[in-house]
Amino acid sequence: MVSNRAPGPGMIVPENPASSMAPAHEDKTPQDKAPNNSKEDAGPGDTEGIPDLAGGSTYLVDWEGPDDSENPRNWTFGKKWMVTTMVSAYVFMSPVSSSMMAPASARIAAHLGVTSSTLIALQTSMFLGGYGALIWVSVNDYADSLTESVDMVAAGPLVLGPLSEAFGRQRTLQFANFWYLAWNLGCAFVRNEQELLLFRFLSGFGGNGLITIGGGVLGDVWPPAQRGQAVAVYTLAPLLGPVVGPMCGAWIAERGDWRWVFWAPTIAAVAVQLVGLYFLKETYPPVILARKAKRIRRGLVDLERSDQYTTVRTIFDGPEREWRNFVINALVRPFVLFAREPIIQLLGCYMAFMYGTLYLFLTTIPLIFRGVYDEPLGIAGLNYIALGIGLSGASQISARLLDVMYMRLAKKNGGVGKPEYRLLFMFPGTILLPVGLLITGWTARPDIHWIVPDLAIVMVGAGMVLNFQAIQLYVIDAFTLHCASALAAVMFFRSVAACVFPLFAPVMYSALHYGRGDTILACAAIAIGGPSSLLFLLYGERVRNASRYARHSY
Repeated sequence: MVSNRAPGPGMIVPENPASSMAPAHEDKTPQDKAPNNSKEDAGPGDTEGIPDLAGGSTYLVDWEGPDDSENPRNWTFGKKWMVTTMVSAYVFMSPVSSSMMAPASARIAAHLGVTSSTLIALQTSMFLGGYGALIWVSVNDYADSLTESVDMVAAGPLVLGPLSEAFGRQRTLQFANFWYLAWNLGCAFVRNEQELLLFRFLSGFGGNGLITIGGGVLGDVWPPAQRGQAVAVYTLAPLLGPVVGPMCGAWIAERGDWRWVFWAPTIAAVAVQLVGLYFLKETYPPVILARKAKRIRRGLVDLERSDQYTTVRTIFDGPEREWRNFVINALVRPFVLFAREPIIQLLGCYMAFMYGTLYLFLTTIPLIFRGVYDEPLGIAGLNYIALGIGLSGASQISARLLDVMYMRLAKKNGGVGKPEYRLLFMFPGTILLPVGLLITGWTARPDIHWIVPDLAIVMVGAGMVLNFQAIQLYVIDAFTLHCASALAAVMFFRSVAACVFPLFAPVMYSALHYGRGDTILACAAIAIGGPSSLLFLLYGERVRNASRYARHSY
């Protein structure tokens, strides 16, 4: 982003830089090509009041004007979409792995000599120490494994997301993907249950951090007025993954070697990694400017009057961006955001309910079509296509409307855009989701054709993706520079919910049946989703203005 401060790049900074480096803070218009990313946006990287320790003049490294080609916001449209496509591909593979082995868990357990239903369930949910669990086992298996699976924690996003703000998006993203694919490949060669559980957890640690890092990349590259389409495409990847995974895993479980549930996603992840090594570029502004400053210090960049400068630093540098301090701050920041930011607290809880409901609902698809309609395992898995149609269809529609609606609302507001404009799509989402749940629950009967619950599943998918996109866009817009940490805080709780919710689904439906069970979920969706969207639409700006991290990030 381009700083709109008075001093430009290379300006000689006086002994007290705070007096001449005060940025102007205001919401940028949607037409701004490269919105502000000044030092005050940096939070821990603030430079105000930092004297020149060498006693001389400082060369301040900043963007070279509003059209600096190094600024990710000024990249070509094609380059931006290349980066967006790459991070979407990275993010897609992890949820595929999280769910693909679920239909094959019984065969894997038999091969390893495992008889405990708890351990069988943990084969899948251990990966979801950061995602949640899609368990494809019997009702008794769920009941037995409930207490064990609650112990899983979403460690990956809390570590890897913030570290991308210390070491850069590119390196952290590629490291996380390499870590994931290496341990996922190892799962195919395990000799006992203990090795499988350990390797699943370690692979999930890397895979689960990809989502938070990817969201940060989009915040770096796309200005608010163009961000809607990119986030619509990106958000679809982690939602389609749990649809594709069990659908493919079911056919592998019936016809092939169970090891292919690990080999197949690993091969795909290796292909993505190789392409990403060439096409994925660094997008985080503090890291880009830090590399530029490093080149200047090495004499690789010629400066006019270079003999007048005693130090070189970026607009983000300061004591808190020293390596040790900044890494500690980066790791702590997600917890600070959740403890202090009402935006993270409320939307994080709603996202947790939503994601938990998604994974809980995913468990009912095989239960309905195998139990009610007596379909074979592979055929029952094809009903996930209905969910995929709802997710992808609504995502494509919203992708074409998100930015258009944002621009129109900003125009009515004097050309000033606000993150709250993103939340309007939550309203149709909060209607489609409960309606779809109700129809699914009350029509899942042998005397009603299977196409009816499938059509309702399409509505559930549409409602889910509209809510997810609105929330993720709002968090990215509100916490642009620290959106990786903000998304990590939000996703921690959604991952825990996704791990726990499916475990009580069969027990709940066994006691209440599908109609009353889905009615409870529908009522909860209305009670939580409606007030949350309305609250932030009306008071979101006031809440942001009271936030240290959200006030200047937009």
